Amino acid sequence: MELFLIDAIGPFFRGYAKQRINWSKIPFIHLKTSGEGVEAQWAEIEVDIRAFAAEVSALGYNAVTLDDLAHLATHPLHEAGIAADIAVFRKRFARLFDILVDEFGLKVFLTSDILPLTPALDAAFGSDTAKLEDYYLSLVEGILDDFPQLSGLILRIGESDGNDVKDPIRTRLHLRDPRETNRLLRKLMPAFDSRGKTMILRTWTVGAHHIGDLIWHRGTLAETLEGMDSPNFIVSMKHGESDFFRHIPLNKAFFRVKQRKIIELQARREYEGAGEYPSYIGSACEAFARELERAENMAGISVWCQTGGWHRFRRLAFLPGNKHPDTWIRLNTAAAIHIFRYRKSVEQSVVETVGEERAPATLQLLRHADTLILQLLYIEDFAQQKLFFRRVRIPPLLNVYWDCLFINHAVSKTLRHFVPDPERALRSGEGAATLFPEMIRLAREAQLPVADIEHMRDFFAMLVLARRYYFLPYDEELAERIRGAKKEYKKRYPATERERYRIKVSFEPFKVKRRTLSWAASLLLRKKRGYRVIDHLFTLHLIGYLFRLFKPRDPKAMPKFLRKSAMGIDSLFR
Repeated sequence: MELFLIDAIGPFFRGYAKQRINWSKIPFIHLKTSGEGVEAQWAEIEVDIRAFAAEVSALGYNAVTLDDLAHLATHPLHEAGIAADIAVFRKRFARLFDILVDEFGLKVFLTSDILPLTPALDAAFGSDTAKLEDYYLSLVEGILDDFPQLSGLILRIGESDGNDVKDPIRTRLHLRDPRETNRLLRKLMPAFDSRGKTMILRTWTVGAHHIGDLIWHRGTLAETLEGMDSPNFIVSMKHGESDFFRHIPLNKAFFRVKQRKIIELQARREYEGAGEYPSYIGSACEAFARELERAENMAGISVWCQTGGWHRFRRLAFLPGNKHPDTWIRLNTAAAIHIFRYRKSVEQSVVETVGEERAPATLQLLRHADTLILQLLYIEDFAQQKLFFRRVRIPPLLNVYWDCLFINHAVSKTLRHFVPDPERALRSGEGAATLFPEMIRLAREAQLPVADIEHMRDFFAMLVLARRYYFLPYDEELAERIRGAKKEYKKRYPATERERYRIKVSFEPFKVKRRTLSWAASLLLRKKRGYRVIDHLFTLHLIGYLFRLFKPRDPKAMPKFLRKSAMGIDSLFR
């Protein structure tokens, strides 16, 4: 392995006051291009970039990722205001590129969604595929020529800007099937080869269109990558067949794809507290590294220490002056590089990170936290099931999503359908919760943030109550306990902190009969990757049409998190 990437977007979120943040890329609308405070903001970003680069390069990372081509590439059809902002961003980012390359010896890779448009560009090109792709090629060539500091680009073809993004430069899904994707990759590759730059293609998708199963479908992947034999081409894959979740095995595509590959890992766990409490990835990294010894052409790793998720958790990795420490993110970031680059063990990584004296208590604390996450945050019997809907693998975490815990009858009825042994689920969760007194003692002994473990204890106590509600007969006394516990949690962790979970409680009956739920699950979900006849006839095609036909006219009829976060539920039905 030779490429050890880490995202460097944290400095751009300083002072970002939005309550619930889209962490998928730099919030460019937050960056000043003129007026009062512009110099101060960019001076602070430079200070933070230096602090970040010093720490990650000392750990052993040799490359960083930054966003994004759309806000640095020029085009004659850009609106005047957008062109003016891009001119400022180009100057400021060129300075940051120089710092990273010249002062710290880091390679710089720029991200890009395919493809970005402004209203004027959209009006000019419409849906003309040839013009759109020539336009995108011109952006790529221009960026590579104008910024020689760049080592290459990281292309994302399966997800675009979220519904909450208000930037006048927006990305949209352009490629719909593997044939189109392969054609565009072949069209772009000479621009990289002739300049000695690297193209990294991410296989991540949200399930939209025929290309939506790229992350796991061997046929889609093979057709997409056919003929992509350049030494300047790398395939980047998340470690599992879904997002950054536990209980999902290593993606078998690592053993099928012949091209150079990197594995994506997440240190700031977007579905597991985002650094608010320990969610250690060391053991998973060890397991992945052992398996990948059998894989050919592994080029390196890509670690996300800031990127990912729509939530209010605000810890910034490797930056000075944080309100709350980034301890747990640091431990994960260190584990990834220690294990994959230096072949160290989890124990060696922890010793190197916290010191020999604090290591034994730290290791035991991290093991206990692992047990809690695997057995109480996740419902193990559900999480270990392999379920697919249309082109996506169903996430193994159903009742907690980003910063929301859902305690309602719909979740309860769904979990009861899929969990064969509710008593076991209750016992394992409540047994894991007994570890907290020992964890608090270990945190004090290891001089780790005790307040984080206390918050983990209080939130996981809500998970225990939620699990009782999910799997026991309805009891008004339990409902009152849940309401009271939610009130106490909010009181202890007020909204002004903005770094705590939202507890969504509703005991309204879910008016879908268990028999109907069972029928729908057998029709819509499958337990194997391959598509069934019913999928080709109904699930992949007709259901998308029916969703668009019967979708509520009033957007507010659907829960906000389904329509506002990420690309919205609509993307599943494209």
